[in-house]
Amino acid sequence: MGIERRQYLVLSAGLGVFLGASGLALAQGYGQAFAVKNDDDRPVANMRLPGEIVGEIQALRGVTYVGPREAEVTLYEFFDYNCPYCRKAAADLVSLSAADPTLRIGLINNPILSIQSAQAAKVALAVQRRLGSEAAWRLYQDMLSKPGRIDGPSALAAAVKLGLPAAEIESIGDSEEVRLALKSQMRMAADLGLVATPSYVLGNTGLLGHPGPKAMAKMVAAQRRCDRIAC
Repeated sequence: MGIERRQYLVLSAGLGVFLGASGLALAQGYGQAFAVKNDDDRPVANMRLPGEIVGEIQALRGVTYVGPREAEVTLYEFFDYNCPYCRKAAADLVSLSAADPTLRIGLINNPILSIQSAQAAKVALAVQRRLGSEAAWRLYQDMLSKPGRIDGPSALAAAVKLGLPAAEIESIGDSEEVRLALKSQMRMAADLGLVATPSYVLGNTGLLGHPGPKAMAKMVAAQRRCDRIAC
């Protein structure tokens, strides 16, 4: 499975422009809306997000969800399959989901690092579209548990293990539906100023980078108590 370089540049062009503005905003102190720290006791870059844009996340196509639909709190991760920090984050999210079954997690593709990342995202979106979130959640765990670069062929090999023929996955992955889903997910990340992978949306707060499992669990608990990542 492939994605044309021109198509990838179209998907990510708007993002590059936004990164500069967001980076400047963070440098000016916009990145610390709440005084929260990660598991290494370092400040976590975070920012208040426009509620009207956050409200549009639920309408995104192709989001993989795990956890109850009626959950009080939903944690969204924006990630790239070739981000090394996303590998650690994936393992922590799996543990968090198991430890907190009332939490809902939404996985949103943001393949900003390479064309290979976009290829893998297309495969994941094809699986999500054909088999649903449970299978896509398994694929996410499988791909991010392995070392090395993840590209279209390696993602396809992982998806085939779920029982889908390779040709069917490729056909769905190359469809207009998947192209539009990937474009909308990347655009959402750009619109929210999520300049790092992984980044998270928890309530109306954006978190840049992975804070670690203890810090994340603490923020989720605070979100339940006071509708903020820190009470």
